[in-house]
Amino acid sequence: MGGTDKTCSEVLSVRIDTNARTLTSSEDSACQCHPFLSNAPASPPRYHSRMIARIHGLLQSISHGTAIVRVGSLEQGALDYELLLPAFVESRLGGSINQNVSLFTFHFLESQGQGSSFLPRLAGFLTQDDLRFYILFTTVKGIGYKRALRAMALETAQIAGAIADRDEKLLQSLPEVGKRTAETIIVTLRGKVDGFVSAATYGAAAGAGSAKPQAGGGGKLAREALEALLALGENRVQAIQWIDEALRDPEDRPRDASDLINRIYRIKAGV
Repeated sequence: MGGTDKTCSEVLSVRIDTNARTLTSSEDSACQCHPFLSNAPASPPRYHSRMIARIHGLLQSISHGTAIVRVGSLEQGALDYELLLPAFVESRLGGSINQNVSLFTFHFLESQGQGSSFLPRLAGFLTQDDLRFYILFTTVKGIGYKRALRAMALETAQIAGAIADRDEKLLQSLPEVGKRTAETIIVTLRGKVDGFVSAATYGAAAGAGSAKPQAGGGGKLAREALEALLALGENRVQAIQWIDEALRDPEDRPRDASDLINRIYRIKAGV
């Protein structure tokens, strides 16, 4: 491919929003041009004011953390975009194949051959808050752009809540996050994530009688189910995802924790 600036300045103008900014980075290096990252160098940032900021189109497929979204019709010369997805977004979009989706995007250049060339990448997010948290998450030492996508196996608010509560155990349950990385995440981001914490957070530090809302509005019910699933040997991240799915319909609430766990195991079995 040609020079980096040429790649970054390509403009694809079929039903896209603009005014995104481009990052040039290897997997684990710091951002070199994004104004929101605290470790950006003092040299003037390089902005590209006409990059892809949001994509609306037909979800063609999802496989191994990558989605293909078709923008436009075949008759009008459709474009298929490849987007990298956070792990939890891949799970959320699994039932949306051949349906229209809208994703906020983040553009970066992935280093190839020890920096001899760069491969342009697009990452897709369901909300702007997810995108902002991702940008913040990549400021942690050792968390590169692709590693951050793989590690985001839980909803943004749940990861932010674990950071705010110093819940190393939950963070260590995320893919590619060990004890030392969990400690670094908390030290780097604690005090910066309050805006991402919402009623969806599983407050691991909350007392048994706490009325703090939990994922899907389940509150104490969700906490009791989570504790039971962990005692049965289930993975924490997977258990939280099952609870969220089981509580997703506000018109069909489980009667109690036992009913919720039964529903979860039906989900696990694919029933």
